[in-house]
Amino acid sequence: MCGIVGYVGPRGSVEVLLGGLKRLEYRGYDSAGVAVIDDQGALGTRKHAGKLRVLTDDLGATALADGGTGIGHTRWATHGGPTDENAHPHLGDGGQLALIHNGIIENFAPLKEELVARGHEFHSETDSEVAALLVGEAYRETGDLTAAMLHVVQRLEGAFTLLAVHAGQPGVVVGARRNSPLVIGLGDGENFLGSDVAAFVEHTHRAMEIGQDQLVTIRPDSVEVVGFDGVAVTPKTFEVDWDATAAEKGGWSSFMAKEISEEPEAIAKTILGRVSDGLVHVPELDALGDDVLRGIDRVLIIACGTAAYAGLVGKYAIEQWARVPVDVELAHEFRYRDPVLSTSTLVISVSQSGETMDTLMAVKFAREAGARTLSICNTQGATIPRESDAVIYTHAGPEVAVASTKAFVAQITAMYLFGLQLAQARATLDDETVRGLVAELQEVPEKLTKVLEVGDRIRELAHWMADTRSVLFLGRHVGYPVALEGALKLKELAYIHAEGFAAGELKHGPIALIEPGQVVFVIVPSPRDERSLHAKVVSNIQEIRARGARVIAIAEEGDVAVLPHADEVIRIPLASPFFEPLLAVVPLHIFGMELAAAKGLDVDQPRNLAKSVTVE
Repeated sequence: MCGIVGYVGPRGSVEVLLGGLKRLEYRGYDSAGVAVIDDQGALGTRKHAGKLRVLTDDLGATALADGGTGIGHTRWATHGGPTDENAHPHLGDGGQLALIHNGIIENFAPLKEELVARGHEFHSETDSEVAALLVGEAYRETGDLTAAMLHVVQRLEGAFTLLAVHAGQPGVVVGARRNSPLVIGLGDGENFLGSDVAAFVEHTHRAMEIGQDQLVTIRPDSVEVVGFDGVAVTPKTFEVDWDATAAEKGGWSSFMAKEISEEPEAIAKTILGRVSDGLVHVPELDALGDDVLRGIDRVLIIACGTAAYAGLVGKYAIEQWARVPVDVELAHEFRYRDPVLSTSTLVISVSQSGETMDTLMAVKFAREAGARTLSICNTQGATIPRESDAVIYTHAGPEVAVASTKAFVAQITAMYLFGLQLAQARATLDDETVRGLVAELQEVPEKLTKVLEVGDRIRELAHWMADTRSVLFLGRHVGYPVALEGALKLKELAYIHAEGFAAGELKHGPIALIEPGQVVFVIVPSPRDERSLHAKVVSNIQEIRARGARVIAIAEEGDVAVLPHADEVIRIPLASPFFEPLLAVVPLHIFGMELAAAKGLDVDQPRNLAKSVTVE
């Protein structure tokens, strides 16, 4: 989950590294550090527990001797607590080598015993220091950082991205990756490494992928990539389609506020270029082909957290439109229960970062079992798309706030596009019906812009509820995943008890939680649909109101039946059932953000969390 950045070139490394770490801090903010080889060939390091500003303030007060070679790290603690000693970089070879690490080295214990037996002293509680000392030992034997790293990575087990520099080789940064993200930035007389393209997008839009079990050596004028077996490989190059300003607040109070405001645009960009003559054609699905789509007899969606809730929304639509059974599973449970898969099973993975370790390992498992794989992802050059047969990129732009918002609605949109194209391939919907659904999907961004106008009223509600200790969320059909998402946002951001329920489950146990004053958000379906569960949901509202609950209803414009039974009604524009979730979830995103702000909490960087979960 940690953020890493490397640089070689003519600029001062410290400024480049700190800029990259600032854009990567969403990956971890327990501590931060840098290592730089200065113009005299000396290695200097600086690291501190706490958020990045602690490090930047220290460097501002006492400058570090600068040079054109450096690595930087921002940490989400795994082995060892967030202390100065456990912060990265870690040193080897008598302080001549510095190394940073993202991931977990699973066999660190026996390796540490070996190092202690050879007389090494440890200065941290981390598994990462083991790698630093091993690479330092190997460098003394080989005199070459690339050869030393190649020697060591073959002994490591687990998930890791490693970056290292050595005072004996200024102008060189060596990186290695296994089950952990790393991407190369290609500059003019300079090159970069980063956990993702945000690390260097301020300086270049040209990037290069690094595959599994590969090692990269960057110099100002060259990039060399080899497998862990030492055989040279030619990585794929791509262009980053957004610039550094997209990862800046731009005057907003928080990244989350900015990203909520971008939800209409995220949907519009995900649709762009994928509709022709009112029908859906997602070019990336050509990698599967219509024959494969027609042969699918089961769809399995695997994801974690918010992405899993997007998958639940997708399940309802894909089943109804394409008439294929769809299951949604948590990726971290999927491969441990020996699931039944076949060549006619399509496994769809959903991950904003494309690096979620649980999801990545589930995708690999599915491929090995013979299933077809499709990823829905927001990040170019990520690992999960490269491990999949096909990918639908969501084009939501960078999402910096840890709690996902615009990625959620973009993921639902991508699944709707897939469901409609699958329905076209299987001829389960006629063209006129598809065109009608596509037209309504294209109207959602404009409708969503209207929903954003309720922000001031939701802010008032949040301030009134600043001392609330528990909030419940109810929904039915596609409203149920929206309820789950609303509850997750409060857990992530406001640190209070929050639960989402399928409203029909209320009488099967959860109604025992209702007491006078209990706040309950209810996602109310449209009364206009003849198959709507509107009347049943209104009955649920009556049941909880009778027990003293305070009800906040998310209901469409013109729904008067809900008025006598709700304490507060937040209106959304008219939409057919499958497009209501894209509208109804936004007030819940705003509420989670505003309640956290009312409690004085950090909206963008909630405690104990990181944006990308790259360890199991």
